[in-house]
Amino acid sequence: MLAVDYLTYGSAGFIFTPYGPYWKFMKKLCMSELLGARTLNQLLPVRSEEIRRFIQMVLTKANAKEAVDVGLEINRLTNHIMSRMTMSQRCSDNEADEVRELVQSILQLCGKFNLADCFWFCKNLDLQGFGKKTNEARKTFDAMMERIIKEHEETRKLNKETSGDDAPKDLLDILLTILEDESSEVKLTRENIKAFILDMFSAGMDTTAVTIEWALAELINHPDIMNKARGEIDVVVGKNRLVDESDISNLPYFQAIVKETLRLHPTGPMIVRESIESCTINGYEIPAKTRVFINVWAIGRDPNHWEKPLEFHPERFIGEDGKTQLDVRGQHYHYIPFGSGRRACPGISLALHMVQTTLATMIQCFDWKVNGGDGATVDMEEAPGLTLPRACPLICVPLTRLNPFPSLE
Repeated sequence: MLAVDYLTYGSAGFIFTPYGPYWKFMKKLCMSELLGARTLNQLLPVRSEEIRRFIQMVLTKANAKEAVDVGLEINRLTNHIMSRMTMSQRCSDNEADEVRELVQSILQLCGKFNLADCFWFCKNLDLQGFGKKTNEARKTFDAMMERIIKEHEETRKLNKETSGDDAPKDLLDILLTILEDESSEVKLTRENIKAFILDMFSAGMDTTAVTIEWALAELINHPDIMNKARGEIDVVVGKNRLVDESDISNLPYFQAIVKETLRLHPTGPMIVRESIESCTINGYEIPAKTRVFINVWAIGRDPNHWEKPLEFHPERFIGEDGKTQLDVRGQHYHYIPFGSGRRACPGISLALHMVQTTLATMIQCFDWKVNGGDGATVDMEEAPGLTLPRACPLICVPLTRLNPFPSLE
């Protein structure tokens, strides 16, 4: 859920639409209801349970001395969390992989150069085949969502008839309640609901997994930073339980590691905005209604604002008082991993919860050895894409450091 604008879902496919009454209403709804503190606290047990399952899976791999495709497994984890939070369903690994591939194909389509965007006479020709691929992705997602929505509607109707209880149980229930509310500020459609669920998966699953993967890669390449983070975790949390979300606020150095990862590897490297009125920036005239691309990746590496910008140095985010500085919520314009202003990512809190807690448990419980053993480093080459994926998958053999589940020894 890192700096990705809303996607509108419709018969023509998926398009960016960060404006209009639907966007404004959904942003308000996200902040106050769907992704507000109360809902996130209610769904905390879901996130905690899935992370524990993930650690148990890695422990099994460690005992068998098997390698782990970190990106793949974290994608499955985030898929399970998002599925349960939005629809109260946990996908099988095969289903999770299908959703992951669908989301990645959509993000790749959104990030490709499309001739039709630049040359009007190409609009109806589909020379690159993007239209066909988009329609195929839309149909696949539509079929899956129609099945899930119908199941929710039937369950809600049955609960209301038998016990009079139709209270929302997950985010989809909240949206269906608004859909049925004739007095709602904006009347939602089934397509709007499908768009929001797609947003949750596309913005919350792939980007979160990519951030964790980049962070772990940096820590493997900087064992001194890894050891310092573990020392902080051991002092604050101890060695008898897993890190919990409530512990993160007491781990300033670990928070700085995540912030430094987001600076060097923002999973939303380009933010798209539209100018409301004409303006001049650095001598350039920008007319009203102009689409503007903000290069977050370059801003995070600008030597005018960052000392030794290409180095991974979490200490840059630690103040003299020992606390983290520079907020990630767009208050400092040289550091905007989640965007800024009214159209900043509405899921910042959820993203940070998932990234920080998952990464903390991974380094708390395991040493991660890349192929080649001790001293081997990770290739940090980036691949093209909307969410800045790694060029090479991160394959590691986990070595158990802390086992919170003795029965798995």
